[in-house]
Amino acid sequence: MAASRSKHPWARQPRPSGGGDVEYAHPIIPATALRVVACVLVVAIFLFDTLSTLEGAVAVLYVLPVLLVAGTGRRGDIIAVAVAAAGLTLCAYLDTHGVDHVGPQTVRAVVSLVAIAISALLALQNQRAVRTLADQAVLLDLSHDMIFVRDPAGRIGFWNRTAEEVYGWRREEATGQLADVLLQTRYPAPRPQIEAELLANDRWEGLLAQTTRAGRTLWLESRWVLQRDRHGRPLRVLETHTDVSERQAAHTALVQSERRYRRMFDGSRIGVAEQDWSALRAELARHGVSTAAALQAQLQATPQALAGYRRLARMVGLNPAYRRLIGDGAMPTSLDALLASDDATFAASLAAFMRGEPFYEGETGIVRSDGSVVPVLFTITFPARHDGDGSVLVFVVDISERKQAEARALAAQAELAHASRVATLGELTASLAHEVNQPLMAVVTNGEAGLRWLRRPQPVLDEVEQAIERTIAEGRRASGIVKGVRDFLGKTPAAHERLSPARLVDDALRLLQHELEQTGVEVQVQADSTLPPVLGERIQLQQVLVNLLLNACQAMSCQANARRLHIRLQQRQDMVCIEVTDSGPGIADEHLERLFEPFFTTKPQGMGMGLPICRTTMEGHGGRLDVQSTPGAGTCFTLLFATAPETA
Repeated sequence: MAASRSKHPWARQPRPSGGGDVEYAHPIIPATALRVVACVLVVAIFLFDTLSTLEGAVAVLYVLPVLLVAGTGRRGDIIAVAVAAAGLTLCAYLDTHGVDHVGPQTVRAVVSLVAIAISALLALQNQRAVRTLADQAVLLDLSHDMIFVRDPAGRIGFWNRTAEEVYGWRREEATGQLADVLLQTRYPAPRPQIEAELLANDRWEGLLAQTTRAGRTLWLESRWVLQRDRHGRPLRVLETHTDVSERQAAHTALVQSERRYRRMFDGSRIGVAEQDWSALRAELARHGVSTAAALQAQLQATPQALAGYRRLARMVGLNPAYRRLIGDGAMPTSLDALLASDDATFAASLAAFMRGEPFYEGETGIVRSDGSVVPVLFTITFPARHDGDGSVLVFVVDISERKQAEARALAAQAELAHASRVATLGELTASLAHEVNQPLMAVVTNGEAGLRWLRRPQPVLDEVEQAIERTIAEGRRASGIVKGVRDFLGKTPAAHERLSPARLVDDALRLLQHELEQTGVEVQVQADSTLPPVLGERIQLQQVLVNLLLNACQAMSCQANARRLHIRLQQRQDMVCIEVTDSGPGIADEHLERLFEPFFTTKPQGMGMGLPICRTTMEGHGGRLDVQSTPGAGTCFTLLFATAPETA
């Protein structure tokens, strides 16, 4: 029986046969050859037992073909050879000794039959054990895990099919090799420590790394089971390995991602807070609040519920930037400790969450540990409504410096507006002072003329009367100008009246007569015969015309060629148009677009407020001020006035 077993019985590879038996391929002699040799032995033993005169238990030799045919692995072969051997033993005995003879020969025949029967039974029993091992080996071969069996020294005795496919070594190549050397195994702990645990518990489990024939590293979940002999000595170890390389790679990537985001969380200068809204969501569900409308209705009915919701928003973690923002001290337990009592952003955030929005942004104040409030911009990200996760992330940015900068900017803007008003008032006062100077000079001129007429040897009273009337008119005009300035400064609504466009132009030209003569400007006025009156405040409209005419004079003051100023008055549908065209150098294209911007000027001493005030004045009167210019060919300003209604 011992001769029929190999040194490592698990190394034999079973092949399922059609009859349900397991047939083994002998490493040297095929199964058919074994049957032929067994038959030859049976015949030879029968002939020798029958024809030989040797006295002895020759039939015992039938045990040899029984044991030999057991190598085929077929139950029928064993039974057939055993029955044939027993029958031939009886035939040889009867042929030689007959039925009546009882003696030593009979005992030898019985011993031979018993030997044949025992050998057959032992062969069948061995075959049954081998079949069980074969079935187990087939199962090990069908496993999706890599399985091999090694002895205590580490030499491989069994190597399943999955191990062949995954590791890359065939069964014949792996058998007899040291597993640790072949697979370059790397353990999570020193190998002696693992062996000690295996000997103590008869099993070991852990994560290890092995290398395939192609050089690829595999991460494996390994399970070892130790088999002992009947004396308790270690016999062999069954190792089962499950490839978890993808899972290990995913776990490694997850760990790296967690470390990366932890570094971002801790190193960010933006405050980040993690909150748990699980209890808040449960409370909303308990009250049947599932929509933003239902939340609004509940908060209107019970406003105190909002404070309870704030207390249920539990704080889980704060990054260092957030801790610096709120100051030293213990981490607040809930959102309620961070928000002021009059905060309105939490209700808006909760409504956004109930609407299913992924995030909400706003501006609020956070209460520091010392009681002060820090203004912040925040973004809160919500989990999906169908997701059971209650984790909420809040990102906050301290905007204290921005608020302070805004306050400084508002103060600077107020100062700038004040300076603008002062500058505008200065320019307007200078212009109006110049305008007042005209009637004052006219008063002086008329007064001197009246005195000359009176001092004649024979006074001309008619001329004196006219001079006095002109003096009174100019004085009233000067008084009206002063009154207009006072009303303007006192924000008194201007009194609009029906004005003649031609009279406005004449008055403006008379006011600038001295500048026109000094700069040598030739003025041409072209007006339609009949123009409807316009509605407006005389002083303001005069100032618009004076500003445009004065700008034209200054633009032409430095040119050597003729200086012409053409003024055209005409009616366009229901508007009155006054065009002021000069022959100056014109305005550059890049300056033309910014001409009416406050504080934009091309004059070295200019303030850049005249034209913006003129346009604002025209728009305030329901009109418009436009400009067209061609560099080198002059500039044309167009004033459009709304005509006065007949009932005005």
